[in-house]
Amino acid sequence: MSASLGWPGDSRDEEQTMADDEPVVRYERVERTAVVTMNRPRYRNAQNSAMTYALDDAFYRACADDEVGAIVLAGAGEHFSAGHDIGSPGRDADVDFERRAGLWWGHVGRSGGESRFAREQEVYLGMCRRWREMPKPVVASVQGACVAGGLMLAWVCDLVVAAEDAFFADPVVRMGIPGVEYFVHPWVLGPRVAKELLFTGRRLSARRAHEIGMVTEVVPRDRLAETSLALAAEVAAMPRFGLALAKKAVNQAEDLMGRHSGLDSAFGLHHLAHAHNAEVGGDSLAGMDAKGMKRAADDDPPR
Repeated sequence: MSASLGWPGDSRDEEQTMADDEPVVRYERVERTAVVTMNRPRYRNAQNSAMTYALDDAFYRACADDEVGAIVLAGAGEHFSAGHDIGSPGRDADVDFERRAGLWWGHVGRSGGESRFAREQEVYLGMCRRWREMPKPVVASVQGACVAGGLMLAWVCDLVVAAEDAFFADPVVRMGIPGVEYFVHPWVLGPRVAKELLFTGRRLSARRAHEIGMVTEVVPRDRLAETSLALAAEVAAMPRFGLALAKKAVNQAEDLMGRHSGLDSAFGLHHLAHAHNAEVGGDSLAGMDAKGMKRAADDDPPR
């Protein structure tokens, strides 16, 4: 394992933006594994658009490299990802990026629901769908918070290694919104646990997530990087085309169980909720900023 990988426990805590020398996403090859690391540790790796498109670059690079057999997705610092950026100084919701996930027009210069729909269809739902279809297996390496948008990133991965301190949550019902944009809860968790997670806003501990089959393995924090790399190396040793076909076969089976159509349906309900919030309160997030969401979540320990 390379000592420069720096996850978890990376001591750097400076804000990372497009203008900084340090990238918002780091990329490194460890033998036949590409390690992709989210790199906004000061803001718990909250996902702005710069990070989203940098992740897409890194995944494309890994998929195009014939020497890469598997990918590890990690987060620098204390947390994997606290979700979408809804309030940091590096938030870039009004910045236009070259669209890749679809052909819908951009959000910049639009107003109301048109702006939000266009942006979220591209950088949230569209990117997650794009990444799920990567032909190479992806291992999520999760410590600390894996919340909302962070949960979406873990769910596009094929395997999940979690540190003992990891927790998982989708608390956006507190905003009056019926779950995050990449709504795969019923397929990943099963209907009962999906409803529990959404209805209560509770955190799932790493152990509970392992019990219900969402997490592949739970390890002590100091073994997270080592275990994630070892699992990726084991996967990467398999025939490349066989892995791609096996992954596609499982994905297709999920889609035949309604996953693809379910995503489209839930995305419409998600935007109905945004519109309702804006109509009745003037704020599409129902007044819940990042600090408010964190305070509410901190009152509920992982179960």
